[in-house]
Amino acid sequence: MKGTKRGKGRESIFCPPDPFPVRTRRVIESFQGRLRKGHADDQLHKTEVTRAEKPGCGSNAEIPCVRSARSVPPRPGGDWSMSAPFEERSGVVPCATPWGQWYQTLEEVFIEVQVPPGTRAQDIQCGLQSRHVALAVGGREILKGKLFDSTIADEGTWTLEDRKMVRIVLTKTKRDAANCWTSLLESGYAADPWVQDQMQRKLTLERFQKENPGFDFSGAEISGNYTKGGPDFSNLEK
Repeated sequence: MKGTKRGKGRESIFCPPDPFPVRTRRVIESFQGRLRKGHADDQLHKTEVTRAEKPGCGSNAEIPCVRSARSVPPRPGGDWSMSAPFEERSGVVPCATPWGQWYQTLEEVFIEVQVPPGTRAQDIQCGLQSRHVALAVGGREILKGKLFDSTIADEGTWTLEDRKMVRIVLTKTKRDAANCWTSLLESGYAADPWVQDQMQRKLTLERFQKENPGFDFSGAEISGNYTKGGPDFSNLEK
């Protein structure tokens, strides 16, 4: 694994565990240690992760490559959390529908329905169940059907925004990068193949963000095997 230099500061380095997990982990921990001690530059520098030492880095690689993640100095008290949620920093990948759009994160599914301007809350009938959603406005059915996967019924919410859009938020039962919804309903509102691919990329980067809070993946790019959220590294040698 190689890291390069730009200007006077060193680039941060990130790469998920590979066939040489001990070496990779030591590089990451060493850099994070320098950040905590204040020996890294004040500025954030882009990561340039390569696999030059090992063939197979690219679209067909078994292990995903991540480029342009940024190292992030800890906040006061050693907190590595970001100031804003991942989806706000990275943007979302929406799937357009006749009534609006839907998109997803690791943990939630968002449904945004455009309704006639001036709509009142009492005009809305919305039913949310673990595997079912139904929405009608002024007695006119807009959305109804069995969801792609299960959700936590008690955590589902809907709000009317600016009296012209209904936002429904569903919490996934399975909250990991492998559970990437390819459609909103079992029988409808499917994302096209390109959108599905972009959704999976986004969830995989969000997974890496969650597992590596000392790096910012909101503007990163990923290639290689990121299907189903990428390989499972949990059983690799510590």
